[in-house]
Amino acid sequence: MSAAETPTRWVPVGRIVGLHGVRGALRLESWTQPRRRIFDYRPWRLGTANGATAEFDGATGQTHGKGLLALLPGVEDRDQAQAWLGAEVAVPRSVLPPAGEGEYYWADLEGLEVVTLEGTGLGRVSHLVATGANDVMVVRDGHGRERLLPFVLDHTVREVDLQAGRIVVDWDPEF
Repeated sequence: MSAAETPTRWVPVGRIVGLHGVRGALRLESWTQPRRRIFDYRPWRLGTANGATAEFDGATGQTHGKGLLALLPGVEDRDQAQAWLGAEVAVPRSVLPPAGEGEYYWADLEGLEVVTLEGTGLGRVSHLVATGANDVMVVRDGHGRERLLPFVLDHTVREVDLQAGRIVVDWDPEF
């Protein structure tokens, strides 16, 4: 498959959490650091729980109190904005900057095979969860078993090999 045929990988970077005013402004929760950086990435794909999706190129925004307000091209009133309430905001993985040394985008870890130091397969990373203390990998083995492993580099996580699609962990497979 050529680069032109490679499907776009969309990475969640925020969510529409409310409405503001009558001109279609949306209150936005951003998961980027810093949070205003969400406006640097384009296009946005919004997806709702009921399956509606749309791409918006040129979303603009501003800080409003402790939150963010976004304006989407073509969304000009509160009724149009209401349709996107609760939608997840995703951007193409290709527009995000490279991760720093020892840093990883969750989207790059999802789907990787997880093996112990001895090579015992534990499953694949389903998703990650932020707990406050550290991030946690949810690893599912295909037989209904789910493990929660702390994503702590140089402790539980000994190696992340994105090219090989594998994470090596110091973990008892019986646990």
